Amino acid sequence: MSMNRRSLLSLLGASPALLAATNAAAQSKAKEKSSKPTATGKTGSAEPKLTALNPRGIPPPITLIPMAKRLDTLDGKTVYLVSDGFPGADHFLAQVAAWFQKNKPSVTTVYRLKAGGFADDDPKLNAEIKEKGQAVIMAIGH
Repeated sequence: MSMNRRSLLSLLGASPALLAATNAAAQSKAKEKSSKPTATGKTGSAEPKLTALNPRGIPPPITLIPMAKRLDTLDGKTVYLVSDGFPGADHFLAQVAAWFQKNKPSVTTVYRLKAGGFADDDPKLNAEIKEKGQAVIMAIGH
């Protein structure tokens, strides 16, 4: 939709003469700037340079950590079943433990509830798993 500037100004209660005065003032400033010499001695625009920053920022570099090597077998191993506390995760892990008991009786399962939320670290649990466990199944809620 296009609108005539004069009509818009009259709707706002301003005089259309403002258009002429504004345009004339802008043209005279442009002539002044183009005739003034700059720091290099040349005539032209002497407007200051603006520096803009990226609003997304600069993300830190990502350190890749490889996944643990797959175990050859689970026979005789201890598998930790870890829940982050999401509702229903304990029931799911109980079913996983029941499956191991029925289908892989040589595998020991240990259920633990992780302290804190999904992204929070639990150093005591991590130390226990490193000391006593060989594998982890972690139930992370959505």
